[in-house]
Amino acid sequence: MSLFSKKISSFTLLVIALLLFRVVLNYSIPLMDKTEARYAEIARIMAETNDFVTPQIDYHVPFWAKPPLSTWLSALSIKVFGENEFAVRFPYLLLNVLVLLLIGRYAKEKKLDFFIPAFVLLTIPEFLIHTGVVSTDTALAFCVTLVMISFWEAVKTTENHLWKYVFFIGLGLGMLAKGPIIFILTAPPIFVWMVFFKEYKTVWKNFNWFLGILLFVIIAAPWYYLAELKTPGFIDYFIVGEHFKRFFDSSWKGDMYGFPKSQPMGMIWLFLIAFAIPWILLVIQKVWQKKLSILKDKWVLFLLLWLLWTPGFFTISKSLIHPYIMPVMVPIALLITYWWEEFKNIKRIIYISLIFPGIALLIFIGMQFTSKSEFYINSDKHIIENIPDKNIPLFYWQDKSYSSQFYSKGKIKVIENEQALTTHFNTDNSFLIIIPHKRFKKMDPVYVKSLQEIDKNNKNGMYLFKK
Repeated sequence: MSLFSKKISSFTLLVIALLLFRVVLNYSIPLMDKTEARYAEIARIMAETNDFVTPQIDYHVPFWAKPPLSTWLSALSIKVFGENEFAVRFPYLLLNVLVLLLIGRYAKEKKLDFFIPAFVLLTIPEFLIHTGVVSTDTALAFCVTLVMISFWEAVKTTENHLWKYVFFIGLGLGMLAKGPIIFILTAPPIFVWMVFFKEYKTVWKNFNWFLGILLFVIIAAPWYYLAELKTPGFIDYFIVGEHFKRFFDSSWKGDMYGFPKSQPMGMIWLFLIAFAIPWILLVIQKVWQKKLSILKDKWVLFLLLWLLWTPGFFTISKSLIHPYIMPVMVPIALLITYWWEEFKNIKRIIYISLIFPGIALLIFIGMQFTSKSEFYINSDKHIIENIPDKNIPLFYWQDKSYSSQFYSKGKIKVIENEQALTTHFNTDNSFLIIIPHKRFKKMDPVYVKSLQEIDKNNKNGMYLFKK
């Protein structure tokens, strides 16, 4: 037994320290383009317009790519904390804290410290990163965890009847988090486990299917109905386009909002190894050592099916990003917890697991002592906030970044072409325009000589036109 496992307060303090570090990052780091700032801006517009039916990627431009659960949470947080980074990120911190509290019970069942699985999760790079990143993947992972844990608890015992309803609540929330993918990621591993251990009767008996399905419909259906009613075409785009065409075609031309994310086939497994290190390596080691007995252990096989199915499903997909592995961080932590006392040199493993948070901390501290961090960071926050005259018209050349939308509170506009630029040159007394460096080099010298650079970052320059 290690020094850490003997002292209950040690893991508690480590978990608190990691969460406080994440809170500081949530407060301090600007919203990043493209994905994070995009979802933050959608939430900001929702909070401003009070339109909680149709998420908008810009004013009067519906965002059909994702359901609204994440946007609702960020928009409500903005209502409470204001328009800032901490507000839009706070719900994702909260969701992951709920996950940490939900799975601590499995450590107690093994007579271990309640916060061991929480510590494991917070030292997994993917989980720590998304404990505060504005993303639909965190909400989806929370819903997957809710579904899988409640299914296990409902099948394991009939004493607590709440779990059989939490199962359907998780499915309903999953439909609002990211859509039918909640069924794709949870139903197959549950079905395989049920068939393998012949648990048909238990599953049928332990769930109130009529009330459960009714509860699911009450949670999920109203928004889908209202969304289609308000912006016809949403159902076809979201269900057919986002769930089938995007999966099989990385260059899908119907994508109205995203950008191609073509990856080599099977890349999801490399993402899993890279972003779940070091704990995933220990899981692989233990699975190999126990390969002959795993099929007899209901809990271990349940967790392994949960862990393997998501990357297995995305193996043939070329359109993916590393957050797609978020739903399987919890089974990694629970497997590690289950085998905790079998690991040799656990103290050394704990120190190794703290390398990633430690590096992140050193980078963050280093950023505080250099102004260059503002230059290289992938956000337009600083050049927007450093504008001396907030009343001067602000434009973006050809298309605007989502961070510029958020930090200008939606005031920034687009000058799409040289004809429109000429019109502004001829009619406006002065204005500011953000131009990407690559595009600035290609601009007509006639326009360039009329612009004065007043600020810049690694990607863009801020220019003043003044007659």
